Amino acid sequence: MKIPAHKLSEIAAIINAKFVGDANHQVTGLNEVHRVENGDLMFVDHPKYYDKALNSAATTILINKDVECPEGKGLIISDDPFRDFNALVRHFELKGHSLVQHAPDAKIGKDTIIYPNVYIGRDVTIGDNCVIKAGTFIGDHTVIGNNVIVHPNVVLGGEAFYYKRRADYFDKLLTCGRVIIADDVEIGAGCTVDRGVTADTIIGRGTKLDNLCHIGHDTVIGEMCLFAAGVAIAGVTTIEDRVTLWGRVSVTSDVVLGKGCVVLATSAVSKSLEAGKTYFGAPAEEARGKWRELAAIRQLPDLISEMRKS
Repeated sequence: MKIPAHKLSEIAAIINAKFVGDANHQVTGLNEVHRVENGDLMFVDHPKYYDKALNSAATTILINKDVECPEGKGLIISDDPFRDFNALVRHFELKGHSLVQHAPDAKIGKDTIIYPNVYIGRDVTIGDNCVIKAGTFIGDHTVIGNNVIVHPNVVLGGEAFYYKRRADYFDKLLTCGRVIIADDVEIGAGCTVDRGVTADTIIGRGTKLDNLCHIGHDTVIGEMCLFAAGVAIAGVTTIEDRVTLWGRVSVTSDVVLGKGCVVLATSAVSKSLEAGKTYFGAPAEEARGKWRELAAIRQLPDLISEMRKS
């Protein structure tokens, strides 16, 4: 999420924390580690990730340990970075939901058809020649391109599934990212697309989603992809152009599916996949090898029987 440029000292003052570095050091965004850019502030609260955070593209680190400040960066020291990151999100983003069917600042393009019972949130942009069918929820800051079809009861811009485990409850990381739908996308009935935690969830040009697909937060989907019914994509996943996922495929978080790969129905993807290959199984592996493996397994009872006879 981009914010108006603030000095390091000003950001620290908002959460009543001390800072290390140049007081005039600029902060221009709030982001999490997978999507950080120059100017962003991110938080880290576990020793396992200190080095990753300090060496990331983020130029301001909200951290729960006194460490040496890397050159060109700023630190804000907090006893609870998760809590204070949420406080910054509240300060810059959460302004209350629109309680009318279409928020007054929503922009709807020429020849776009909006069916009854569609909710359109704050700062939403919908392009030309779109069809948004009944029962759809379009959350704050969503951007929809031209010639997009959204079938009934779709959620675009649901909140991210992102929690920190506390002693006796799960603490929710507040969502302030967006959903961006490019031109010529079609989204089937009952699909859900979560907005990014702090960045964007993106569906590329010409991609088609069948009914009941789920796209997790901060996922980036390329152009001309095809997802059959029941596909479930976890957060922070990158799916390159022209990928096909058949029915009920599930994909874990933080992996890359290479350009043009195909994953056959009911498979479970647990690691990154190479471009241009076909995969199957749980965990998903190259289909030819998987079929040979299954064929070999089918022969095991006969082999065991023969061994016992001998």
